[in-house]
Amino acid sequence: MGFTLIDYVIVIVYLIGVAIFGVVTGGKQRTTKDYFVGGRKIPWLAVSFAVVATETSSITFISIPGLAYLTNLNFLQITIGYIIGRIVIAFLFLPPYYRGELVTAYELLKTRFGEKTRNYASLVFLVTRTLATGVRLFTTAIPLAIIFKGYQLFSGYSDTQIYAIAIIIITIFTFIYTYTGGIKAVIWTDVIQMFIYIGGASLALYIMLSHLPGGWNTVVAMASSKMKFQFVDWGFSGGLAHFFTVKYSFIASVLGGAFLSMASHGTDQLIVQRLLSTDSLKGSQKAVIASGFFVALQFLFFLIIGLSLYAFYNAFPFKDGDQIFPKFIVEQLPSGVSGIIVAGLLASAMGSLSGSISSLASSTLVDLYKPYFGKGNSDEKDLKMSKLFSIFWTIILAGTAFIFLRSNESVIEIALSIASVTYGGLLGTFLLGVLFKKPQQTDAIIGFTAGLLILVYIFFFTPIAWTWYTLIGSLTTIVVGLISARFTQPKVT
Repeated sequence: MGFTLIDYVIVIVYLIGVAIFGVVTGGKQRTTKDYFVGGRKIPWLAVSFAVVATETSSITFISIPGLAYLTNLNFLQITIGYIIGRIVIAFLFLPPYYRGELVTAYELLKTRFGEKTRNYASLVFLVTRTLATGVRLFTTAIPLAIIFKGYQLFSGYSDTQIYAIAIIIITIFTFIYTYTGGIKAVIWTDVIQMFIYIGGASLALYIMLSHLPGGWNTVVAMASSKMKFQFVDWGFSGGLAHFFTVKYSFIASVLGGAFLSMASHGTDQLIVQRLLSTDSLKGSQKAVIASGFFVALQFLFFLIIGLSLYAFYNAFPFKDGDQIFPKFIVEQLPSGVSGIIVAGLLASAMGSLSGSISSLASSTLVDLYKPYFGKGNSDEKDLKMSKLFSIFWTIILAGTAFIFLRSNESVIEIALSIASVTYGGLLGTFLLGVLFKKPQQTDAIIGFTAGLLILVYIFFFTPIAWTWYTLIGSLTTIVVGLISARFTQPKVT
C-alpha cells in the first residue's frame, strides 16, 4: 500500500504520453478556425464526451465523493435541471450560433445588440472562467500534494510550497499540447481521459468494496442508517425564509440546475467552443443533450463512491471531504493501481485546464483584440496572436489557483458559486436578445449590470443558496432590460 516508485513512473510516463498524444492529434493549424473550432470536423459523440470531461473532471472525481461522504445524495437533484437546461440550449441557442458561423458565444451578442455588449460579456466570461478554472486546478493539485507529502524529497517543504509545485507541474504538461494542438487536441485528449478516469474510479470502487466485509451490503446498511440514500429534499421544513437558504432542495436544484446549465453550456465559451466544433447543428444538438445524461450517470457513480468511502472508513469524521477519495487512492490501493488512477485524474484535469486556456484565448482574440487592434491581420498573424494569448492565460490560471489554498469549503460548491454569480447576468442577456425584439444595446448593458450587482450583493450579504443565483440574476437582467427598453426606445406615434 502507499505510493511506490512504480506509481511515480506511471504518473510521469502518462503525463508525457498525454502531452505527446495531444500534439499529434491536434495536427497543424493554418487558421484560427482550425485552432479554435477544429475546422468544424469533429464527431458529435467525441464532442459530447469532451463536454462531460471538461465540466466535471477533477472536481467531480474528488469533491462529489466527499459530498456524499459528508451528507447524502441530494446533489443528484441538480442533474434533472442539467438535462432540462441542455434541451433548451439545443433548440434555443445553438441554431443562431450555427446560422452565424460563429467562433465564440459572444459574437451572437454583437450581432443582436452591438460591439459594446459583446465586449462586456466577454470580459465577464474572462473573469469568471479564470476564477472557476483556478478552483479546478487547485482541486487537481490535492492528490499530487498528498503524494509529495509522503516523499522524502519534499520533507522540508510547507503545504503551500507543495501545492505550488503540484500546480506548476500540471500546468506545464497541459500547456504543451494546448499551445501546439489547439481545440482538436483538447477534445480528443478529453475523450481518452474521460474513459481513463472513469475506469480508474471503477477499479478503486471495486477494490474498496472487496475490502469491506459484506461488500455492497455493508455500504447499504451503513448509509441507510444515516439516511444517506436520501435523494429528494423539498426544503420546506424551516419556513419560506429558510427555503431559499437550502442548497439542494428539489425546486432549487431543478430550477438552479436548469438555469446554470443553460448559462454554462449556452453562453460560456468554454463549452460553446466545443459545441461549435461539430460538423452540423444537428450534431451539436445531439452532443449537448447526450452530455446531460452522461453527466447525471457520472454524478451518481461518484456519489456512490462517496457512500462506499463512508462505509470503508467506518464513518470517520473527516473535516475536509475533498481529501477523502485522494487519501484512499494514495494510501489504500495496491502498487501500480494508485499510479494509474492518479494519472487518469491528472489527465482529466489537464483536459479541463486546456479547454479553459483555449476558450480564454479565443474570446480574447475574437471578441477583444481583433475588433480594435487586428482588423487587417492575416490568418497567420491571428494564429500567432492566439498562441501568445494562450501563453498569457496559462500563467494567469496557474496564479489564480493559489487563491484557493486556504479555503475550507467544498471545491465543487466554490466553483459553482463563483460561476453562478456571473452566469445569471450573462444568461439573462442572451435570453433578452433571443426572446425579445425591442431591447437594444443600452438596455442589454443596463440589465446585465443590474443582474451582476444583485448577485454580488446576494453572494456577500445574504444566506441565499448558490442554486438560486443564476435564476435570480437572469430574471433581474431580463426584467430590468425590458423596463429600460420602455424608457430608452423612441415612442412610435
